[in-house]
Amino acid sequence: MALGQQQLVDTLAGLALFADLSRPQLEQVAHKMTEDSYPPGQRILRQGFTGSGFFVILEGEVAIRIDGEERARLGKGDFFGEMSVLLGEPPVADVVALRQLHVLHLGGPELEAFLSDHPPVMYRMLKTIALRLRDTSRWRS
Repeated sequence: MALGQQQLVDTLAGLALFADLSRPQLEQVAHKMTEDSYPPGQRILRQGFTGSGFFVILEGEVAIRIDGEERARLGKGDFFGEMSVLLGEPPVADVVALRQLHVLHLGGPELEAFLSDHPPVMYRMLKTIALRLRDTSRWRS
């Protein structure tokens, strides 16, 4: 279900992660990332094994599972895989498609340069990670 370049740029413009980017910057993002699709039940990242990059959900939903227990669900506009890439460690959770999943994917080695080139995306990502950490801390206490 690959989107045309302009349709992909329009989709990116509607996602919070990319909201601060200009149209030419959105076109760069669309060009740099690849589109992938996964069927329901497909595991995209595997807990304890090598991660395979940074993913932004364009359509669908995933479950985040740690030791088989569902901890969260992510949908359109959400992202995953960044922690494993940034830390250079295996994923701490399984990420499993719950419905047909359409994502943008950026290979792990490319993430640092991508974020350096797009500081507004890095800031929004940092803010989202901070919110997730806060919510996890509340959940555990």
